[in-house]
Amino acid sequence: MTTALPLFRQTVRDEWIDYNGHLSEAYYVLVFGFATDALMAEAGLDDAYRKRSGCSLYTVEAHVRYLDEVARGSELTVRTTVLGADAKKVRFAHEMFTGEPDGAPVATEELFALHVDQGTGRSAPLPQTAQRTLGGLVAPAPDWAGRGIRAV
Repeated sequence: MTTALPLFRQTVRDEWIDYNGHLSEAYYVLVFGFATDALMAEAGLDDAYRKRSGCSLYTVEAHVRYLDEVARGSELTVRTTVLGADAKKVRFAHEMFTGEPDGAPVATEELFALHVDQGTGRSAPLPQTAQRTLGGLVAPAPDWAGRGIRAV
């Protein structure tokens, strides 16, 4: 049985607005980064864990889709889904919505992360508790996950 992660919420700040009057592309990724931090904390891989163990999740691949413009002051909600986890790797997806997550997302991000020993710079096994937590969160992938950029 899977358990759902709590939704991550963030308000668009004025300084995140670009010259077109909408959320700048870098800030979509920033908000997704905050949602990744929330996932890590949920799995016990928070700052205290990093300081104690010298290990952390490192993003090694990401695919972002910008689907709609986001206005100044919008209330964003990010839903995170763990798509897979094993001893050293985690694959997950974020879906960003304005307001509640009951319509179409304004952006998505799929990520592949490795658990890395920062001292050696090499992958290392996740703690058993984190493996169990992440494994218990695995859910079916959204239909857009696993796709690359199409050639023109």
